[in-house]
Amino acid sequence: MLAFGARPSCLLPDDREERADRLPRILTPSVPRTSLAIAAFSTVVEWYDFTLYLYLAPVLARVFFPASSHSIVVVLAGFALAYLMRPLGAAFFGHGGDRFGRRRTMLWSMELMAIAMLATGLLPTSERIGPSAGALLMLLRCVMAFSVGGEYNGVIAYLLEGARPERRGLLTAMAAAASEIGGLLAVAVAAATTALLGEDDVRAWGWRIPFLVGAVLAGGVWFARRAMAESPAFVELQRSGKTLANPLGEALRRHRTGVLRAFSISALGSITYYVGITYVPTFLSTTAQATDRIALLISTAAAVAVVVVTPFVGWAADVFGRRPVLVALAVCGIVLPSGLFALMTSPHLPAAMSAAMLLALLAGGVSAVGAVASAEQFPEGNRLSGLALGNTGATVLFGGFAPLAAQLLVDATGWASSPGILIAATALGVLPLFWRMPETRPQRIDQS
Repeated sequence: MLAFGARPSCLLPDDREERADRLPRILTPSVPRTSLAIAAFSTVVEWYDFTLYLYLAPVLARVFFPASSHSIVVVLAGFALAYLMRPLGAAFFGHGGDRFGRRRTMLWSMELMAIAMLATGLLPTSERIGPSAGALLMLLRCVMAFSVGGEYNGVIAYLLEGARPERRGLLTAMAAAASEIGGLLAVAVAAATTALLGEDDVRAWGWRIPFLVGAVLAGGVWFARRAMAESPAFVELQRSGKTLANPLGEALRRHRTGVLRAFSISALGSITYYVGITYVPTFLSTTAQATDRIALLISTAAAVAVVVVTPFVGWAADVFGRRPVLVALAVCGIVLPSGLFALMTSPHLPAAMSAAMLLALLAGGVSAVGAVASAEQFPEGNRLSGLALGNTGATVLFGGFAPLAAQLLVDATGWASSPGILIAATALGVLPLFWRMPETRPQRIDQS
């Protein structure tokens, strides 16, 4: 008879209790494949808008803050400020997802996201209403961050609970790959807009096009999600009357270790993504003195590389386990980034592009395994709440503020390699936690 493996004997008592909660049941998921596909690929919209903002940061700085001599820093600071809303959104949608269902909260978050993107695309500029335009832009970023706070966690939990246990890593990695497709789509739309329109037209009205495209995408995903089935794990919780009245509080009381592990995984994923991918166009434009078109071209190549590699890393997490993949990626995060940032200042396009692609592969790998490894730290009853406390808190510190910190570090030191120090320091800090982390990959063993 086949069963899933026993807990490691080296675990501490509370670790054993958490591990028992996380062990998968021997059930065939009842989630239709169409629902899983909709959930997996709907993360395109979430990352489309958030990365689009950074890709268009130089243009937005000139349009909304023309009077400031540090306009690019102001735009990046606004990006960081908006991230403070992510924990609030994660807590709100996480509580709702654990109390009322994964599907319902995914509809709420996407609806709010569509409204925020449409409003951004229609926003008047500083030329028309003065400094109020910049304030409104920042306000809409906060709304966007609030909705995104619960979006990714809800999708990952839904996929984890609907996948076969031996394919959890691969399926949740598809959501990470789809988010990278969102980033790729963002850079492609931004590149096409800047390539087809003159600089004056982009500043006058062309910058609106990518945001309006995002609003249409979000509306389409919202309609598609209406046809999704609810997570079978949540349906079972409702049927048995085991939904928690206060899932956030329960996660803090019983699963603090899981919250810490999810925080460490998200810290490495956030710093590698937001410094190693989304900050790169700004780095190329300001530090490497590349044109906007060259910067977007390099970013497009990097995004393609991530989309290709992410499913393979998810597969590796299913075959070899979550822990060894995380450890290997942390080691790479210590060794590689500083040299790759230095290489991106090369006047030779192939060298700069190769460096950007390697950085992107590192970030994509962490996102792929981090999705399943974080979600497996918590039981079904408070999975979204646990992810809200762990993942999203780290995203604020190591994601939202990371591009600003990287730019300030470059400005202060004049050293092109300095952004890599942020990644290396974070990887060094989380490596001991990864090394001691118990494996959560389901194992099949023979039982007589």
